Amino acid sequence: MPQLQVEFVSADRKIWSGPAVRVIVRTVDGEMGVLPGHSPILALMAAGPVRIRPADKDAETVEVQVDGGFLSVEHDRVTLVSDSATVLSGTSVA
Repeated sequence: MPQLQVEFVSADRKIWSGPAVRVIVRTVDGEMGVLPGHSPILALMAAGPVRIRPADKDAETVEVQVDGGFLSVEHDRVTLVSDSATVLSGTSVA
């Protein structure tokens, strides 16, 4: 199954990293879903939840509240950077 490699960091810590099958994020242009094979993009995140579905079928979906930041997608690599992030559910790396 195709996967994304996700790296999610805030100003002071790594929030989550690893393989995932889906990332859903609110951008300044609206909600956006990222799946494997997504076109390259750089977007500004708006305040709201980020949801990451890990590739491990037994893992809980990671949900993180952010105050903004940016998202980069290129070659199935997703990088999320936020000044402030609060883990609401799932497992944080921190």
